[in-house]
Amino acid sequence: MSRIGKMPIAIPAGVEVKKDGNVITVKGPKGTLTRELNPKIQVEIESAEVKVTRPSDDKEHRSLHGLTRTLIHNMVVGVTEGFSKELEINGVGYRVAKQGNGLLMNLGYSHQVAYDAPAGIVFDVPAPNRIIVSGADKQQVGQVAAEIRKKRPPEPYKGKGIKYLTETIRRKEGKAGKGRK
Repeated sequence: MSRIGKMPIAIPAGVEVKKDGNVITVKGPKGTLTRELNPKIQVEIESAEVKVTRPSDDKEHRSLHGLTRTLIHNMVVGVTEGFSKELEINGVGYRVAKQGNGLLMNLGYSHQVAYDAPAGIVFDVPAPNRIIVSGADKQQVGQVAAEIRKKRPPEPYKGKGIKYLTETIRRKEGKAGKGRK
């Protein structure tokens, strides 16, 4: 039995979980999330918790068991607390500003880079070199953060670019001069 899959998911107060066929909808204070689940895995909604079970010990069912439980748990956490990722911008003249519900970034290019927030995502810019991406959908928050990072990934020589706050950039030594050791 999957250690993660067999754990029940507690439904906090103010959160509503509905199941229609293999589509599950979670509604809470931060919004509504809907996801289509694999029909091979059974999901039972009881009064204050959700239980995920699998029909057999096939390899496919075992792999889907923990995944399904984690996806539903992330939906419940997303509509109650939300998820966020922090990005940091390093480089001389590199900065970011909030423009409407999007971002306007100076990243060392000859032009400014604009990025509009998709539905369900909120940007916060506490400092000119820091971006906080937050929203209810964990997958969407991570995707948007990765797309912003892709605008100017960090380079290993000077460390310039956009990186996650917790990310460590492995620095390389520059090119050695002729005759030096």
